[in-house]
Amino acid sequence: MKKVNLHEKFEKFSDHWSPRIVGELNGQQVKLAKLKGEFIWHSHENEDEMFFIVKGKLKIQFRDKVVELNENEFFIVPRGVEHKPIAEEEVEVMLFEPASTAHTGKEKHVLTNNNQEHL
Repeated sequence: MKKVNLHEKFEKFSDHWSPRIVGELNGQQVKLAKLKGEFIWHSHENEDEMFFIVKGKLKIQFRDKVVELNENEFFIVPRGVEHKPIAEEEVEVMLFEPASTAHTGKEKHVLTNNNQEHL
């Protein structure tokens, strides 16, 4: 059992769109990521995905709307819903999702990272 300091963990990496695993519980993983620019359209067929904004602002684009998230806000993308995260400036985000969640769902892309590092 160890406490986790988010600021310290975020200082350990600088790349974007490459989540790091910082905790696991009940088959779920807690991940930290830095985001900047646009990600790809994707969905997760069997898993919900939670985005919690630690620092910055994130837009999550859907086919019919855009959700804007600010610091200390979170949003749960339901399983099967196609989405595209967009970070105009660097964002620090905490993700909460089942360990089985593929980074870009069924989409294969240069940004796909299904072998995420534990911090």
